[in-house]
Amino acid sequence: MWNRRHGRLRTVGCGMEELRRRRREREAELRKARREQQLVSKRLLRDDTPEEAEGGCVALILGEAEIQQFLWLAQRGTGEKEREGALVSLRRGLQHPETQQTFIRLKGSMRTLVGLLTSNQALLQLEAARCLHELSHSEQSAVAEACLPATSYLLTYLAGHSSDLIELCLYTLGNLIVESESVRRQLLPQGIVPALASCIQSPHLTVLEALGYALSQLLQAKEAPKKIIPSVLSTPLPQHMLRLLQPGPKLNPGVAVEFAWCLHYIICSQVNNALLITHGAVSTLGLLLLYLAGAVQRSEDAGLELLLCPVLRCLSNLLTEAAGGQVQLRDERVVVSLFIILQFLLQKQPSLLPEGLWLLNNLTANSPGFCTSLLSLDLIEPLLQLLPVSNVVSVLVLTVLCNVAEKGPAYCWRLWPGPLLPSLLDMLAFSDTEVVGQSLELLQLLFLYRPEAVQAFLQQSGLQALKRHEEEAQLQDRVHALQQTALHR
Repeated sequence: MWNRRHGRLRTVGCGMEELRRRRREREAELRKARREQQLVSKRLLRDDTPEEAEGGCVALILGEAEIQQFLWLAQRGTGEKEREGALVSLRRGLQHPETQQTFIRLKGSMRTLVGLLTSNQALLQLEAARCLHELSHSEQSAVAEACLPATSYLLTYLAGHSSDLIELCLYTLGNLIVESESVRRQLLPQGIVPALASCIQSPHLTVLEALGYALSQLLQAKEAPKKIIPSVLSTPLPQHMLRLLQPGPKLNPGVAVEFAWCLHYIICSQVNNALLITHGAVSTLGLLLLYLAGAVQRSEDAGLELLLCPVLRCLSNLLTEAAGGQVQLRDERVVVSLFIILQFLLQKQPSLLPEGLWLLNNLTANSPGFCTSLLSLDLIEPLLQLLPVSNVVSVLVLTVLCNVAEKGPAYCWRLWPGPLLPSLLDMLAFSDTEVVGQSLELLQLLFLYRPEAVQAFLQQSGLQALKRHEEEAQLQDRVHALQQTALHR
């Protein structure tokens, strides 16, 4: 009986293999969308002294003469206080793009600033680093490239003892990395990857967060898959990143967010995801997902919600790897946690719902166990409630339901009857071809495995709902196939 129906579906060009082929193509497109990189950005640390903050000082645009004067005082002032004050004034002036442009045009200015950076007086050194940091935040690529003479020293100080200086150097390097390829070309031979790796065991959370930022900037470079990520994977960085993502009381949201995005960029490169899986990436991220679900359920607002997007993306993309399908967690815990997160996102960040649904799609695509969990936990109706959110969400919800339905008659028996048919008829009223197309595929699967669904479909004016899509080129074949199936049952 199954073969006869299967054959009939194939004769109208919409058999199971055809359905699977279309879904594979669509999933490849969706997977590509999930791999879109986070927009790069720059960070700016400004740690004005209490005196400066209270005084409400307004930084003035500096001319050449003033810049030269401050540099001269910083080098040859009568005392450390005067020298440091000169650098503070210069740093405040460098907050203006006009001063930055004047500074880099001034002959010898960068050489003088680098000389102050290498000073043996810690306060002068730190203030010179702050000046460089202001320059690194410039939106003008020429300003960033003017900082190149300082990069080797910034890398050297990553191995120092001052956590304040290390943090500042990391954020400055992160800003410079993103600016231009020429900056990265110089930093890579200087050993930026080993230098960053040397910071990963720092006991200072501020250093770790800055490290995560700098590394994430580096991993987003267009040349990263070929020139950067293989080097990163050859260091202890991946193991330590996963260690910092382990759930528990020691998990720091700021640090975890930065390294979760780092992991996302590495996974998206597909350079060696098998290595990450070997290091326990799937189980670590799965446990983190459970932890995040508990946190949002308890309404703990500690910045953990910022972890949701990168963690969902990391798990989703790892599960597309052949070896990544072996999730070492109980099915029901993963599914329940994901639905808790979906409900949270629906209320707080609906724009992230596709991320959670894409993970649910990857979990259910090749796992009868996860599909069984959806059914046994009565999660189909909560899933259907997400359909009206957006067309993208509708497509993903319907794709998950297709994953369940294609597992066979026993699964379709649990799907039908229920609220599924009214929901599908509502979807057929949509004008979006992807939503309608996915609805048609789900109906085909239901008709194949639950013949009684056809009668209910006809009784509820299903054929009339199909007619509005008969002339749409992308849907004609599937509409015709469904009409044939419905009329010849």
